[in-house]
Amino acid sequence: MNIFILSAFTNTRIFLLTTLVVVFSICLHEFFHAWTALQFGDTTAASRGHLTLNPMKQMGPMSIVIFLVLGFAWGAVPVNPSVLRARSRHAPVIVSLVGPATNFGLFLIGFFTFGFLQTRIWNMIENKAVGTTILELFLLLGAYNCFLCIFNLLPVPGLDGWNALTEYFPRLKDPKSEFAKGITIFLILFLFLTAGRLFGLAFQLMELAPDLFSAG
Repeated sequence: MNIFILSAFTNTRIFLLTTLVVVFSICLHEFFHAWTALQFGDTTAASRGHLTLNPMKQMGPMSIVIFLVLGFAWGAVPVNPSVLRARSRHAPVIVSLVGPATNFGLFLIGFFTFGFLQTRIWNMIENKAVGTTILELFLLLGAYNCFLCIFNLLPVPGLDGWNALTEYFPRLKDPKSEFAKGITIFLILFLFLTAGRLFGLAFQLMELAPDLFSAG
């Protein structure tokens, strides 16, 4: 198991940039869950102070500590599905999917900014150390949010993809269903087996950004 905090001593800049990107991305993800729920009449998250980018509120101390030590984290906001369903049958699904959509938007910002800076701006930057830091910031922003978007869309219990799927297939949540138990175990195993590969693919995708601008 990788100990993320050790990178603070081996590559402090990447450690700080990664922390900034991940914490900001998770907090914005959770903010839009709360904000979208409020638009559909569910004040649960808003009334509990989740219309904020404060990581202590959106992630909590335990998530922050585990991220700093081991490099993975989570966030959560409370919602009331019954209130959402009363407004629209699709409201719970929209609230679930707006989080990954936020990560997708941040991925696009990182992807296009990274490609543009590296191909069109890099030669004009006199201070290469500052330029490298900026490039790394947008590389990490794009890669981590690509990962977060796809990861959260996986139909695995606890993730946004699962919450959206079970709104249309509620029997999957039946704890007495052998089928539900089987698919849950399979999906969790799939998640553990593919998370590392997915993360690598996110960085490979970001490396294509300069080629897009060079071709243009």
